[in-house]
Amino acid sequence: METQIGSPFTVIPAIGELQPIIISIPHVGTLFPEEVKNMYLPNQISSLDDTDWFLDQLYSFAPEMGITIVKANYSRWLIDLNRDPESKPLYNDGRIITGLTSLTDFLGEPIYKEGHEPDQLEIERRLALYFWPYYKKIQEEIELRRAAFKNVVLWDAHSIRQSVPTIRTEHFPEMILGTADETSADQELIKSALLSLRNGYQVNHNDPFKGGHITRYFGRPAKGVHALQLERNKILYMDNTERIYDQSRTQKMQSVLKKTFDSLLETLTKLNH
Repeated sequence: METQIGSPFTVIPAIGELQPIIISIPHVGTLFPEEVKNMYLPNQISSLDDTDWFLDQLYSFAPEMGITIVKANYSRWLIDLNRDPESKPLYNDGRIITGLTSLTDFLGEPIYKEGHEPDQLEIERRLALYFWPYYKKIQEEIELRRAAFKNVVLWDAHSIRQSVPTIRTEHFPEMILGTADETSADQELIKSALLSLRNGYQVNHNDPFKGGHITRYFGRPAKGVHALQLERNKILYMDNTERIYDQSRTQKMQSVLKKTFDSLLETLTKLNH
């Protein structure tokens, strides 16, 4: 495991033969730098409800498949790695959208102490120290693979509560594959992922999530870089409280994910010849 004290990310390197897939987990982090901790409401940072809990454990099988994982160390409430760096909204349909340095959680509750919200100078500091280094590391991993493969896949991993009324009145589908309206990846890779994932789960495509900034920023199929975002209900690998890791549910999810990556690698082999 490659990490440094104070680093915004941890790299879990591939074991054995390197494959043309990288996994990004931008919302699994729970840390806050000491200099900003007192800006937040204590009850909020003690629970971190918007965290993608345990996703690094869920994908722990991937390095043995030759797949590198890059995961965030810091909480998305410090800076959200999957938002536009200029705070342009990802959606314009009335749903609540937590921002680059969001002032609220997904339920619209404030996360900062009154008067301690970050100003533009602080936002720029966080971009420089935490946001862009994560993107640089992803780009380095992409370039490493592009030296050996014509096409690579960046898989951006996420999870969400089964129900978030401020985003969607009804429950979410079990999983949502986001491809920026089918522009972030080759059609054959999209079909491959959907077919494999649907062999076990209900999977929507680009509804209600099309992929965040990471998918839209890195996905350049014409240049051989294909980005796919997978959002999933937390109860697919956690218990019904959405707080505790559930090993039996995890096993089913991991089985489907392994088959999905195998299928993507088969498709990449065809694209790379």
